[in-house]
Amino acid sequence: MKQAQHALNSIELSPDQQDHVNTAARILCEGGIVAFPTETVYGLGADVSNPGAVRKIYDIKQRPLDHPLIVHIGDISQLNYWAQAIPESAWKLAYQFWPGPLTLILQRSHHVADSVTGGQNTVGIRMPAHPIALALLDALGSGKALAAPSANRFGHISPTTAAHVQHELGAKVDMILDGGACEVGLESTIVYIENQSVRILRPGGITALELEMVLDMPVNLASIASQSPRVSGLLPAHYAPITPLRIYPAEQIWQQASTLTAQDLRILIMTWSNTEQTQFSNQLIEHCSMPADPVIYGKQLYAKLRQFDQAAFDYLLIEAPPNHPSWLAITDRLQRASNHSSNKNELSL
Repeated sequence: MKQAQHALNSIELSPDQQDHVNTAARILCEGGIVAFPTETVYGLGADVSNPGAVRKIYDIKQRPLDHPLIVHIGDISQLNYWAQAIPESAWKLAYQFWPGPLTLILQRSHHVADSVTGGQNTVGIRMPAHPIALALLDALGSGKALAAPSANRFGHISPTTAAHVQHELGAKVDMILDGGACEVGLESTIVYIENQSVRILRPGGITALELEMVLDMPVNLASIASQSPRVSGLLPAHYAPITPLRIYPAEQIWQQASTLTAQDLRILIMTWSNTEQTQFSNQLIEHCSMPADPVIYGKQLYAKLRQFDQAAFDYLLIEAPPNHPSWLAITDRLQRASNHSSNKNELSL
């Protein structure tokens, strides 16, 4: 993974890309809001030291003020500025996985405002692995960082292309930097280190096994309902399409769809396995076959959910992912999406 990340970050921007980055940096320094690409999802960035700009993020996203933001830095050396009392294990993870899809929850320094942390004494920090994101952080100047959640309405599907941001937020954002489709496609792994204990608060592209290999100690997975400390994307309902989404094992999903179409409902079925489609023709059912590789599946997931959300289906029925550590982040996102308030209507079975 590190070799691929270094190769990505060594890519030089074209003159036009650099001009766009410089323009975005000026907007940010003047208190504006810029959507920018990372390897995970697109972020909605503001100068972390500008309280008025940070407040704009909450207003644009309609995000609760106690829901913390992640601070994005452009160099590991900046970690000491935004955090304090940093344990040795955190430094090990930073040097191994940054730039990359890992967020560390640390004790905040006095430089981080309550508006960024949701009033907590902890702050989430990461260094993104996308050349445009790193160029933007560099263009901001020494000591600058970005507060940036995902560039979408709170609780909705995270954007993985600039077009997703434009469709959802449009003119609410001062500028959108286009960096293509996100390489990972799922939000970062969030790790909390406390009293020699390491917990994954949100699973992502970096697995517990990878963390354990670096730390030479067990890494635990927090409960899906865990709220200590509060971090981005940890609510039980999140990452959701407007269309109700339900998760079923392969052996049940086609029968559930058949039952729903009997009520004249239009259904999208999304599967990853080679389970045979029920042998009947029904114009109310459409089928999407997803990759059986969790890395490729994760990269495509949000784009597919957005596509189907705009297609006027009554339900999205998703095949349950395998019970395997490599699928943990996908399982987490789908479970939270199925708990969303817009999905509360129970299936009439």
